[in-house]
Amino acid sequence: MDKAIEVNFDGIIGPTHNYGGLSYGNVASLDNKKMMSSPRDAALEGLEKMKFLANKGVVQAVLPPQERPFIPVLRSLGFSGAPKEILSIVAKENPELLAAVSSAACMWTANAATISPSADSVDGKVHITPANLSSKFHRAIEVETTSKILKNIFHDTNLFIHHEPLISGTYFADEGAANHTRFCHFHGAKGIQLFVYGKEAFQGNHIATKRYPARQTLEASQAISRLHNIPPEQVLFAQQNPEAIDAGVFHNDVISVGNENMFFYHEKAFLDQENLIRTIEEKVSTHCKTTMRFIEVKEKEISLSDAVSSYLFNSQLITLPNQKVILVAPIECKENERIKRYLEGVNKSIDDVYYFNLRQSMRNGGGPACLRLRVVLTPQELATINQKVIFNDDLYKSLKEWIHKHYRDRLSPKDLADPKLLDEVYNALNELTHLLDLGPMYHFQQYLA
Repeated sequence: MDKAIEVNFDGIIGPTHNYGGLSYGNVASLDNKKMMSSPRDAALEGLEKMKFLANKGVVQAVLPPQERPFIPVLRSLGFSGAPKEILSIVAKENPELLAAVSSAACMWTANAATISPSADSVDGKVHITPANLSSKFHRAIEVETTSKILKNIFHDTNLFIHHEPLISGTYFADEGAANHTRFCHFHGAKGIQLFVYGKEAFQGNHIATKRYPARQTLEASQAISRLHNIPPEQVLFAQQNPEAIDAGVFHNDVISVGNENMFFYHEKAFLDQENLIRTIEEKVSTHCKTTMRFIEVKEKEISLSDAVSSYLFNSQLITLPNQKVILVAPIECKENERIKRYLEGVNKSIDDVYYFNLRQSMRNGGGPACLRLRVVLTPQELATINQKVIFNDDLYKSLKEWIHKHYRDRLSPKDLADPKLLDEVYNALNELTHLLDLGPMYHFQQYLA
């Protein structure tokens, strides 16, 4: 297991990328509602981040976008007729519903699933649980396709265990890896898994938020840790600070990020934070045989509001093959003078900081870390997955050409009703399934000749 590596699976941003303002509690999403978007720029920005990390030696892979507008959901809600007829009816009767079924939010693959490596599981297998995302309708409709994609890519049942998403609803609301962090000496070694929640659904023994609702439940986190066969001594549960949630920290990866034995977090990230940090330190020392490196950012250094607006903690913290630790941050961090100065002073812990233009994603409330799902794989496990999704120069070139061919440069909310957009999406995704060797995985493909 010492040769296991962390693979970043980035979501390819879909051709219906738009600013629907669908995510209450996500400040950026609400602030930019109904702005003009650029699906092409969004997809290219994400692609360039992947290319940069691949050039640095990081094993990078892609996850495809989902079909949007999602006509099967509209049919399940009683709309009938041909896809374009349904689109026209919904656009007139319920444009908010059309915006929801057109959302490209699956691009934020940090919410796709929670994945535990074989080094941590009692049975020595990789465990995968797709997130039910039941807190938001526009995200809950992703689950079926997400499960299908993950089973397609991680198809060897001798190595990978696919669990069904948790029961949908408020009691087991699960937002995926955005609320999950793993600490270890190195990726292939035994680790400590930190599950972060916003509320307790059954007992209600938690300090509640005042402005925005908490999403992840303790009960969901506990269920996943059990399903993944993780020894109890290697698991920790921590509650988000309600003050942080009310400031716009809808997922924990907006206020903290961990990598191996390093933890970068804000002073107001968690409740009972002092005790949590002490427990992480003790568990990592005992079970992982290494010493934690903590970087706590004080409120007086960077305010909670600045942390949220810049998405400082939604940066990617990565160990490169040469063992250098880098931070991949949104360009908004560089444009905030206070944050920029702070990052220039953390070089004793972080070797290099790189800033990326991901404005299209950021305006919808997703930074660098939102765009990737981290999966620790041994060489054997990596060799068995669908190799067509592994990022390389040829795939970069093909995806770039594909984006320029199929994506619109501009998209407004009213354009979601354009029947031509439906054709463009279907043509794009049909071609992508061939490019990534995914097979006919989309609903619309069963009607193609």
